[in-house]
Amino acid sequence: MQFQLLATLGDAPLGSRRMTDLADGVVYSRSGMTYQAQVLEKRGLVVRTPSSDDERSITVTITEEGRAVLAGVFPGHVAILGDLLFARLSRSDIETLADILGRVRDHMRQTPPRSAAPRRRTKAAAGERSQ
Repeated sequence: MQFQLLATLGDAPLGSRRMTDLADGVVYSRSGMTYQAQVLEKRGLVVRTPSSDDERSITVTITEEGRAVLAGVFPGHVAILGDLLFARLSRSDIETLADILGRVRDHMRQTPPRSAAPRRRTKAAAGERSQ
């Protein structure tokens, strides 16, 4: 997840994205994304700041150190994917796989993550509030 977070930020035009956009874009819970961003921030690979366009949001920005780590890891990641996943596939197979996975991704993005869904109150909690 941390690699995907760094790669997503590395591809962003300004190296920044809002936390909610990151979580929704990779189909990951917002609380999980917050934890991963905290870990990366402690390592100096990203910084988190209040969003300039929405006071309730946090923006995550990749640092130069984060870009250096990404540059060091990315070529190996691509090579492993090539060897383990794509080496035995034809060009047609790869295009079919990309189409199928793209449709799955789009469907997953249309369904809000569990952390974004309204929570149901338990009977005990509802009873406590009515007293």
